[in-house]
Amino acid sequence: MNSAADGTQAGERQAGAVFVRNSRDADVPAMLAIYLHHIRRGVDPGIEDNEFETPDAEDLKRRRKSMQRRKMPHILAEDRGVVVGYAYAVPFRKRPAYRYTVKHSIYVHNDHLRRGIGRELMGALIDACAAAGFRQMIGYIDSANRASLALHEAFGFGKVGYLPSVGYKFGHWTDTVMVQRSLGPGATEPPRS
Repeated sequence: MNSAADGTQAGERQAGAVFVRNSRDADVPAMLAIYLHHIRRGVDPGIEDNEFETPDAEDLKRRRKSMQRRKMPHILAEDRGVVVGYAYAVPFRKRPAYRYTVKHSIYVHNDHLRRGIGRELMGALIDACAAAGFRQMIGYIDSANRASLALHEAFGFGKVGYLPSVGYKFGHWTDTVMVQRSLGPGATEPPRS
């Protein structure tokens, strides 16, 4: 990466004390802790569900390296050296016709919610995906996660689908909202070969 005038690297962003950069292997334990908290508790901090098979650090390292080999963004936010969130994009579908569309995920540390970290990660992830030549970005959001739905709306995602009762967690059925936004020129012109 090339250094920018402000001392950050190209592809990195800094906002206040929060710094967004590409993830590294050394970040995996912190990212795994954030992920495990969210899948075990969801959007309700008073509930815990340990019935899901969870990945370990080596699994997360393999996934991260696979994304990097495919030139897929895998970024994180840190505050004074502490990992406070991370985000990544994966192919929407494996078939070649869908190679310009990505599906994304963003996770913010539970102790750092409502500080704008998700906003910083979303902006950086959108920029990285657009720079990589992707044209559409898709997200699947638990319908109870109002904060995530509002964040996606603020970044121009539109609701394109509603999937009722597709998940069962925390003792009840959950609905999923599918959102989408265009990247770069979107569908207004063909992709470069």
